[in-house]
Amino acid sequence: MSDQDGGFNKDSIGNIIMIAVLVCLGCSIVVSGAAVGLKSVRADNKALDRSKNVLLAAGLSANEIATRQQMQDRFAEFEQVVMDLLDKRLLTAEEARKEKGIDVVSFEQRSTVKDPMWSTELSVSEDVAMIKRREHFALAYLLRSEGRIEKFVLPIHGYGLWSTMYGFIALEGDGNTVAGITFYEDGETAGLGAEINNPAWKGIWPGKEIYGADGTVALKVAKGAVDPSAKGAQYRVDGLSGATLTSRGVENMVAYWMGNAGYGPILKNMSEG
Repeated sequence: MSDQDGGFNKDSIGNIIMIAVLVCLGCSIVVSGAAVGLKSVRADNKALDRSKNVLLAAGLSANEIATRQQMQDRFAEFEQVVMDLLDKRLLTAEEARKEKGIDVVSFEQRSTVKDPMWSTELSVSEDVAMIKRREHFALAYLLRSEGRIEKFVLPIHGYGLWSTMYGFIALEGDGNTVAGITFYEDGETAGLGAEINNPAWKGIWPGKEIYGADGTVALKVAKGAVDPSAKGAQYRVDGLSGATLTSRGVENMVAYWMGNAGYGPILKNMSEG
């Protein structure tokens, strides 16, 4: 039957809309199916990336964790614990599960920031790192040797020039000496602020000290290069050329998370036994 005789008109508005709806429906089914099917793969990759960054912060080289198996084996040496930022205490995995209902394997620290039950809003004066809200619990990692803590690996985040930078800082067993630092997510300018990911710059951090003689956070990111022979050089890290705001963001991030509002009191209690 022809279009003129009142038959089916494939070019009609109604037919075009119907086809568009069917195509969209088909695409949404395919996308949803792929998302569900790849969910476990994404979770595995996310866990693997977390493991990699924890190990890099702890001072392992890329060659030492070049394969998935190497990465999994080395990560298994670390004990996952929870830093209770409300009560200022460290919880073992078992304590976290029994007392707070936290499973260290599935715990998503970043998602808790959005929940008022699991995070605290910060005032402008408190919010040195410009994070707006601070979670109540943080997932950290310990490496023990002969019953003593050899390294702490702690999650940190704070605002740079364009976005929030996420990473890990590792401390030696004294809770003061930096063992390493790494960043796994940032939106800083390539060639400038993004140099926080440069292995050469991250290589400056090991051996630096967080706390001064008075117990307050003394570590700063300098403007320019640091003279190793200068007084107080153990508390200074070279600044990033052309990235003043990113450098300041890293400094503020360390100041907040290592200070009294972050891990400072817990580290102090642990170092005192």
